[in-house]
Amino acid sequence: MKKILVLLVLFFLSISLRLYKINNPLADWHSFRQADTASVTREFVKHGVNWLYPRYHDLSNIQSGKDNPEGFRMVEFPLLNGLTAQVIRTFNFQSQEVLVGRLVSVIFSSLTTVIIFLLAESLFGHRPAIFAGLFFAINPYSVYYGRVILPEPFLLFLLTLCLLMQVKRIYLLSALLFAVSLLIKPYAIFLLPLILLIPFNFKSNRWLIIYIFVLFGLALIPLFLWRDWIKQFPSGIPASDWLYNKDNIRLKPAFFHWLFEIRIGTFILGLGLLPAVVFGLVSKGKNLLFLLVHWVCIFLYLVVIAGGNVQHDYYQVFLLPVISLTVGRGLDALFNLPFEAVHKKLSTILTLVLVLWSLFVSWYNVRGYFQVNNGSIIPAGEAVDRLTPKEAKVIAPYNGDTAFLFATNRTGWPIGYYIEDKIKLGATHYVSVVNDYETDDLAKTYKVILKNDQFVLIDLTQKK
Repeated sequence: MKKILVLLVLFFLSISLRLYKINNPLADWHSFRQADTASVTREFVKHGVNWLYPRYHDLSNIQSGKDNPEGFRMVEFPLLNGLTAQVIRTFNFQSQEVLVGRLVSVIFSSLTTVIIFLLAESLFGHRPAIFAGLFFAINPYSVYYGRVILPEPFLLFLLTLCLLMQVKRIYLLSALLFAVSLLIKPYAIFLLPLILLIPFNFKSNRWLIIYIFVLFGLALIPLFLWRDWIKQFPSGIPASDWLYNKDNIRLKPAFFHWLFEIRIGTFILGLGLLPAVVFGLVSKGKNLLFLLVHWVCIFLYLVVIAGGNVQHDYYQVFLLPVISLTVGRGLDALFNLPFEAVHKKLSTILTLVLVLWSLFVSWYNVRGYFQVNNGSIIPAGEAVDRLTPKEAKVIAPYNGDTAFLFATNRTGWPIGYYIEDKIKLGATHYVSVVNDYETDDLAKTYKVILKNDQFVLIDLTQKK
């Protein structure tokens, strides 16, 4: 009964914190990536779920280097998009599709909180599990990325459940979860050494080990099939070479500065929990090897996907489970230091101060993530949706960021320039929230539908 109560508290605490600014439009931090994900769901809502032909709103050549007139989006397998779209279509939530998308992430993230507790309890004991679950539930970085419209919350749910099933020796389900994880994000492959280590820790017999290796070998097949399928749609595959070593950043001083000092040390751990990580990695106890191998897998992920990790902080969402487990184990060690080594009351007070300091520093750095970056794109997008035909194709310049285009509820281009070429490709309207030379020039040539102090909407099908 006590354990169920702890799980319920962790689950609802996680949900309640992730409801902060849940009604935000898709114009907060990493709005471009959220908009891309949400627009796949929107296209499924509009045209029906077609798992093999995911499309989105961006028709430009920005992401793949090739014009994408069909709007193909061939990245992760659109399982989450399809499920979310079915919910929206079934309950007629079309007017609240962004809210539904956020709530789906909130639910999966909060379930991950529960799974992290269960995993930590199985590995390290009850008290470290409470600390690990609390960290994942209330850490500001974790809170923000637990309510975004991205594949990451679903990925963490799948991977942590995969690890838990492996620890519980439910190997077939663990392999199925791993296969789905790879379809959501291929870099789940970095945890395979950890997953395969677990049966050895149980001193399983040879035939069981062979069975597990075969299972997880078969789990790779769906990923290979999906990657082979999407090769038919090169215009819908974003360029990815930069992910590995953009600007030759790998293992350079800037690599360690951005990832370990800024992202992990400050944004996630808030400086104050660095001692907890150290104690979590050096304290004696059972299953320490699990944690050390987990960190090795994560370090390999950071090194191989160096460009992506340094460029975008949402790539470090992948680190949250191992950081949570380490912090949970470390805090337990700090609260349980031997009396002969330290003053018990002072060490407890200092540890609590470090936890509070961590929350403060992390929140101070992450709070800006929740802010809407440019509120003008929302009324401008609503005007486009209200005043243009549903089949209109819109140019919504926003430096390549697709959040503005998403706000229009139309397909089109998130960048200006070469307007005549875009008209030949089907562009019918132009909307802008800045009065630059391009906007002024088009307003002189084509019919202005609406202009105010926030935006201008121009009909590219009618010249003056």
